[in-house]
Amino acid sequence: MVKEKTFRNVIVNVVIAVLVSAAAITGIVLNGNAVSANESAPLYRGTSDTKVSLMINVYWGTEYIEPMLDVLRDKGVKTTFFVGGMWVAENESLLRKIYNDGHEIGNHGYYHKDHKKLSDERCREEIDITHKLVSKVIGVEMNLFAPPSGAYNSNTVSVAEKLGYRTIMWSLDTIDWRDKNTETIYVRATKKVAGGDLILMHPTVNTLEALPRIIDTIKEKGLTVAPVTEVLDNL
Repeated sequence: MVKEKTFRNVIVNVVIAVLVSAAAITGIVLNGNAVSANESAPLYRGTSDTKVSLMINVYWGTEYIEPMLDVLRDKGVKTTFFVGGMWVAENESLLRKIYNDGHEIGNHGYYHKDHKKLSDERCREEIDITHKLVSKVIGVEMNLFAPPSGAYNSNTVSVAEKLGYRTIMWSLDTIDWRDKNTETIYVRATKKVAGGDLILMHPTVNTLEALPRIIDTIKEKGLTVAPVTEVLDNL
């Protein structure tokens, strides 16, 4: 019995090793999104030990953006706003205000589509049309793409890369769009925060209420809030 049990354990371990090797060869899965091993993968955090970024994804919540800008200005920090093309088309002056305040602008697609379900051509259109619109409004050539709802596959990443974009995810999620609780948003943004983190948030009333404390706590931990690019590349 002992010999049989040992033999079975050996076989199980061999099978596991084979499966792991096969997964490494054929591809990897990040948060349920498949990416081929020979493709570039999305970036979930940066290389900086001292900086973090607040990723503010914008399709709605327009009424909270200017108050959020006031907080960011008062706290002396710059960060990154990922804007949807549909939103930009209706809020050009506010996009200019965000940019003129010194914040980085990223691409969030045009119609907030699930990019896992889009053809390569539709994915390209979502990114490219938004790129051209933002370029027309503020003269910026964006190079960071945050897929709506974090939905992507290997084709999404490949299409974005061909358009000169890095695909950006997040390491900390406030889930502020769902859980409308100021304290919960604050805790999710700060409890485990460390250098290199990308903190996802949206313009909501509760995020606005939590924002001053979030920034203060990040600073108290010896960290700096900075645009995504600075966090990614340790600038």
